Amino acid sequence: MNLNQITVPSLDLTISIPFYEKLGLKLMVISLPHYARFECPDGNSTFSIHLTENLPKGEGVLVYFECKNLDEYVNELMKKGIEFDLKPTDQKWLWREARLKDMDGNQLILFYGGENRLNPPWRIETK
Repeated sequence: MNLNQITVPSLDLTISIPFYEKLGLKLMVISLPHYARFECPDGNSTFSIHLTENLPKGEGVLVYFECKNLDEYVNELMKKGIEFDLKPTDQKWLWREARLKDMDGNQLILFYGGENRLNPPWRIETK
């Protein structure tokens, strides 16, 4: 099994689409006003947004995008006017993360986990 796509809700795709393009995602499917899908710049995963009348309450879904040059990438995005809630910070789980929200309040985490992403020191060994 391989993760193909994550879809998040949006109240207005005409506002959300430019935001995600500014993040570096490439628009590949558009069906306004209901749906848009993007290719991630690296790998084969896709990301989509769909129109909803109401946004989820509470913390909601956390979406992680891995970036090899996290600090440089965040600096580039900040120059484009993207605001971050947390600038790149080393975390106790051995990842470096930056956090921001999209136009609908969906939590996005740009991170670099390196070898620790799939092989943290506390990984469970399976036979």
